[in-house]
Amino acid sequence: MPSPLPIDLVLTPIDGEPRTLGQWLTTFHLASVVVDPYTNESAWVLDAAARILHHYRDAAVRTNFVVTSDVEGARQFTGALAQRYLVLTDPDRAFVKAVGLERLPAFVFVRQDATVPASAQGWSPAEWRAVSDAIAATTSWSKAVIPAPDDPTPFHGSPALG
Repeated sequence: MPSPLPIDLVLTPIDGEPRTLGQWLTTFHLASVVVDPYTNESAWVLDAAARILHHYRDAAVRTNFVVTSDVEGARQFTGALAQRYLVLTDPDRAFVKAVGLERLPAFVFVRQDATVPASAQGWSPAEWRAVSDAIAATTSWSKAVIPAPDDPTPFHGSPALG
């Protein structure tokens, strides 16, 4: 069993009050796409990520973007996506470090017990599909189609710690 993440780790939504990871996990698991707004690689995956998160919108999982910037940077980077999805900020990359990410973008599944049973780094459709499959199995939901015809070709990603 993987070690749990620190439940006192704080993530701030772009339109709300900061909450601890424990508070975000009170009702639902988290399906998080972690992006760095200062890299092309994270921008390349936004449409595919939104499509994947949309697939799980009614499942027992809180879908969200975690943006490694302040609130204003996250708002600018996500644009209209911020009206459809929960956008959390991680300006100090505390979440990135806690999960142990080395490359962004990333797709991370955090269970309510604060463990991370699946994560993918960079854009590897097979790895993102494995995370999707873990979410589907845990929530008794269907699996997302990954890759879709308009998705980018695989890429390694950029350094997660900037």
